[in-house]
Amino acid sequence: MKEQRQWSRIHWLAVLVLVLGSFLPGLFTCEARQSVSLVAADAVPLRGVIEGFYGTPWTQQERLDMIAFCGQQGLNAYIYAPKDDPYHRSHWREPYPKQRLTDLAALVKAARAAHVRFVFAVSPGLDLAYAGSAAQADRAAMLEKCEALYAVGVRDFAVFFDDIEQKDGAGQASFLNDIAAALRARHPDLGAILTVPTEYFRADMVDEAGQAKPYTASFAGKLSRDVIVLYTGEGVVKGDLTAAQRQAAEAVYGRPLGIWWNYPVTDYKMTNLALGPIERLPLAGVPAVFFNPMQHAQLSRLSLATGAALARDPAHYDPQAAWHAAIVQQYGGLAPAMETFAEHAQHLETNWAEIGRQDAPALRREMDDFWQSYPRGALLKLRARHLDKSLAQVEEATAALRTGLPVRSRAECQPQVDQLARIVRADRRGLALLMAQRGKTASEADRAAFLVARSEVLQHDEEARISEKTARAFLDELTEHLDLTPPAANK
Repeated sequence: MKEQRQWSRIHWLAVLVLVLGSFLPGLFTCEARQSVSLVAADAVPLRGVIEGFYGTPWTQQERLDMIAFCGQQGLNAYIYAPKDDPYHRSHWREPYPKQRLTDLAALVKAARAAHVRFVFAVSPGLDLAYAGSAAQADRAAMLEKCEALYAVGVRDFAVFFDDIEQKDGAGQASFLNDIAAALRARHPDLGAILTVPTEYFRADMVDEAGQAKPYTASFAGKLSRDVIVLYTGEGVVKGDLTAAQRQAAEAVYGRPLGIWWNYPVTDYKMTNLALGPIERLPLAGVPAVFFNPMQHAQLSRLSLATGAALARDPAHYDPQAAWHAAIVQQYGGLAPAMETFAEHAQHLETNWAEIGRQDAPALRREMDDFWQSYPRGALLKLRARHLDKSLAQVEEATAALRTGLPVRSRAECQPQVDQLARIVRADRRGLALLMAQRGKTASEADRAAFLVARSEVLQHDEEARISEKTARAFLDELTEHLDLTPPAANK
C-alpha cells in the first residue's frame, strides 16, 4: 500500500528521539526497567489514569494492562473509580465479595510491581447521611470499606462527591475529614487522600460576580488541607485551560488544585472516539493530574501516552511530537495509516462540551480551498484532483487498519473505521459527480452511485460519528451543491 502521508523530517526526527528515549538502557533504573525513569524536575508529583467513566467498566485484564502501561509511560498513579461498579457508587456500603476483593488485591500487587500507586475511590454521595446515627453508621461503613482495601495493600484513597444532587459542602467536608483523620491515625504509612467536590468545575464554583457559591465556600473552607482536591477545569469538558484560569480556581479554594482531565473519555458521546493528543493544559505547580480515558482501553493509550509526556515534563511538552511518538510506539508499521485515521477522531463537541484538536485540519483546508474555487475558479480542476487524492489516501488507510490492526484494537474502532470509509467513498463519488455536472457529462449512473454511497453513510450515522466537521461535513456540503434531479425530469 502507498505511504499514507509524507511526514516531515522534523516530525520524524522528533519521533525518533522520543522513541529511542524509551528504549536506551541508560534511561532505566535497575528497579523498574520498563518504567520511564527520566522525569523533569517540574514533573507533576501525582500523575496517572483515572478509570472514572460511565459505561461498561474495564475487565480485570484491561486494568492489569493499563497499570503496566502507566508504569512504562512514567505515570505513577491509577485511580480505581468506575462509575458503574455498584460497590464503588450505588451500593458503596456493601463490602466487596471475596472474588472481587481478590481481583483488587491482584491489581494492587501489579501496581506495586510497576511502581504505580493504586488509589481506591468510593463515591458515596448519592445517599450519604450527614447527621445523626445514620451519619455515624455511614462513617463506620466507609472506614470498614477502606480497611478491607488497606488489608490487601491499598495505601492511597479517594472519596468523590461528583454528579450528585445533594449539595452539603460542610457535611461532605466533615465526613471526609473524619475518614482521613481516622485512617491516618490507624496507619502511619497512609499515602494520599483525594476528593472531587460536587461543584467540580470553576464555572460552577462561582457566581456571576466571581465569588464562591455557598456550597464551594463551605466545602473549601472546612476541608482539611492534607486532602487533594481535583477539578475538571473551566467546565466539565472544555479543551482550553490557561494558567490564569487555573489560578483563579485555586484562589477560590485557597490551595493548589489537582486536575481531573476529561480527555480522551467519550462516555457523553459514545458514537465517537478521542484519539488526539492532550493539549492546552498548564501543569506547572499542579499537585496531581489524572486523565479520564474511554471505555476502549487499547485506543485510549494514544492520548494517555501524550498526557504522560506532558505530566513528566510540562515545560518541554510538544503535543504533536508526543502524538507521533505514541503512534509509532503503539502501531509500528501501521503508524501512517493510524495517524491518518486518528486525525479524523480528535474533536468532541456537544451543546455543553468541546475538547480536542480539529479533525484533519489539512484536509479541511483543501475542502475550503475547493469551495473557494467553485464554480468559476481557475484552479477548480486542479484542486478537485488533489482533494480526491487526499480522500483516496484516507480510504487506503481504513483498508489497511481493517486488515492490519490487532484484534482488540480493531474491535474498539471498527464502527468508526467502517464509517470513515463510507464517508470518504461518498465524498469521492459526490466530488466526481459535481465535476461531471459542471462539465455536463454526468450520467444517471453517476447520480445513483452517489446516492447509494450517501445512503450508506446516513444509515450508520447514529452508531458511529467521525470527522464531523471535515469529511462528514463535506458530504453535506456536496449534497447542497449537487443537482440530484434525474435528467429526464429536468426542464
